[in-house]
Amino acid sequence: MSDEIEQLVHSAQADIAACDDPRALETLRVDLLGKKGRVTGLLKQLGGMAPDERKTYGERVNKAKETLAAALESRGETLDSAALEARLASERIDVTLDGRGETIGGLHPITRTIQRITEIFGEMGFEAVEGPEIEDDFHNFGALNIPEAHPARAMQDTFYVLNGERLLRTHTSPVQIRTMQQRKPPIRIVCPGRVYRVDSDRTHSPMFHQMEGLYVAEKVSLADLKYDLQVFLSRFFERDIEALFRPSYFPFVEPGADVHIKWTLPDGSWRWLEVLGCGVVHPKVLEAVGIDSEKYSGYAFGMGMERMAMLRYGVDDLRLFFNNDLRFLEQFH
Repeated sequence: MSDEIEQLVHSAQADIAACDDPRALETLRVDLLGKKGRVTGLLKQLGGMAPDERKTYGERVNKAKETLAAALESRGETLDSAALEARLASERIDVTLDGRGETIGGLHPITRTIQRITEIFGEMGFEAVEGPEIEDDFHNFGALNIPEAHPARAMQDTFYVLNGERLLRTHTSPVQIRTMQQRKPPIRIVCPGRVYRVDSDRTHSPMFHQMEGLYVAEKVSLADLKYDLQVFLSRFFERDIEALFRPSYFPFVEPGADVHIKWTLPDGSWRWLEVLGCGVVHPKVLEAVGIDSEKYSGYAFGMGMERMAMLRYGVDDLRLFFNNDLRFLEQFH
């Protein structure tokens, strides 16, 4: 019996020493010391032995078990240490290498466009004012002379929330309404911000940015509007711009117009290109906010920031502004 134990210990020690993988070592431990292991199996022979012989044999099996357990633990520590050394070697950091430095970011082209337009109008005496993007029907439609069932609502289809009680604003005109409710003329503001409409293609997005302007005072006329917009367009595009005002309908202005600019194409030809809408503030809009339309008048205009950015930077697809492609965005740093 003793020879059997010694042979098992000698063979197991050789297997343990030759084991070079932690998983294989664990398998070997189970094979030797597990409930159905070879060493544990030796104890099953105690039942057929005499008492004296049983005691001696049991002590030898337990000693063999302790010897192999110690060998397994020692080998496990050796393998863990070797794995750690290998990991440290593969993940070593050379602290003498030059640092990578920091990558300096830049403003998004839409942000740059908003800032540029705001600054131009700021120098012309306009204050930038912002308002909520979630609006009610009155501020987004009703106060702007767009009653329920008005066809203009279909042109500004939007996203409704809170069971239709609120909506994502379709333009920044509600900021004008809120400002006129809170202040007395003269009022001279621009209103930049995000707006929402159910529309998506190369030149439209469900979410886009808009800049609207409002000037309300005594004796404000269409001539004031044309002059201010002519100054703005020339300063924005940094060259003399020939502008054409074509009659157009907007419920909140009367008269209304689309502004077209003479735009030169790459082949040297040119065409009239629409860039914004404008007009004299409708008397009903002034009356809706409690301003005397007999004493005061005003003008308003609105333009899409993406469209202005596309023209200034020569971009032909609006969706590029929202794809987060650094190859595109880094061109504007």
